[in-house]
Amino acid sequence: MSADEVLSRLHFELPEDRIAQTGAQPRDASRLMVVRDAVTHHVFRDLPSLLRPDDLLVFNESRVIPARVMARKPVDAAGFGGGQVEVLLLREEEANLWSAYLKPARRAGHELWLGGSAAEGGHRAEVVGTLEDGARLLRFDHDIKLHLDEIGRLPLPPYIAAGDSDDTWRERYQTVYARTPGSVAAPTAGLHFTPELLARLDEMGVERTFVTLHVGAGTFKPISGSVADHVMHAERYSVSPEAAQAINAARAQGRRVVAVGTTTVRTLESAWNGQEMAAGEGDTRIFITPGTPVYVPDLLLTNLHLPGSTLLLLVAAFAGEDRIRAAYGAALEQGYRFYSLGDAMLLENRQWRVGSGQ
Repeated sequence: MSADEVLSRLHFELPEDRIAQTGAQPRDASRLMVVRDAVTHHVFRDLPSLLRPDDLLVFNESRVIPARVMARKPVDAAGFGGGQVEVLLLREEEANLWSAYLKPARRAGHELWLGGSAAEGGHRAEVVGTLEDGARLLRFDHDIKLHLDEIGRLPLPPYIAAGDSDDTWRERYQTVYARTPGSVAAPTAGLHFTPELLARLDEMGVERTFVTLHVGAGTFKPISGSVADHVMHAERYSVSPEAAQAINAARAQGRRVVAVGTTTVRTLESAWNGQEMAAGEGDTRIFITPGTPVYVPDLLLTNLHLPGSTLLLLVAAFAGEDRIRAAYGAALEQGYRFYSLGDAMLLENRQWRVGSGQ
């Protein structure tokens, strides 16, 4: 059975008002659907009662950067120029060289000033190339990361009507445990956690460890055409020796590994070497579709995804198409809120976990 057929069967009509525009307050007041042989409904703060004391939670601790910056074209001697260009910084490819989407696009050799003109203390960038997906390469004179908090705004997903101030979103669209800057979209399954909930999990003995995957703008790119022709965006990930050791120990001891978010699943599967988790870092384009083995996590905490998305195929690969169809049917019927700021699901890995005896 092809992934295209699965995606077609998983299609559903999502009313626009079901895409959450703001997160639950407090964060752990969001709803949580548990998907096993039957579907049950909970509140996210019930999570400790749904886990075992020896489970291992694996979080993606990437931090969203204020990557949306307004720039201006330089003014020439005749007084022409100065028009605005919206810049979405994607990632630093090498020191002071960034890939970015520009609106409107600019050609190689063009100059931009971010955060003001030269006289206003702005930051110069030159367009030095174009990538396959239409992104531009921008060369800066210095480390622009040091100035993004001052000149940039948080890059909210296109389906969220910003409404509130950037200061509000800088707290709301960030996990409470975010540490390493680099994402242009939040690892949103983690948005449900509060310090109080993490403390309760600590008290019951649930272990946790952290990996890093810097989420790219391509996470919002829908599948158009055949699944086989879809090109996954590259995202940078890192697994520390401590994280690899914790995950390998949990597996060896028969304890469950709980991935918080699809980005964590993609990190774990990218770092799996066929026998164990391997520490290291690199770029991943892993595309998990039905039929793709998922070796490491036993459970997945994730939000509800949009139809036609790569993330919908990932959860179908993880939990099974029939369970996902039942879960999404229940979510639509029960009024669950979808996507980045919406409600959550806890899924079981229905595949054979290599070496686990399951």
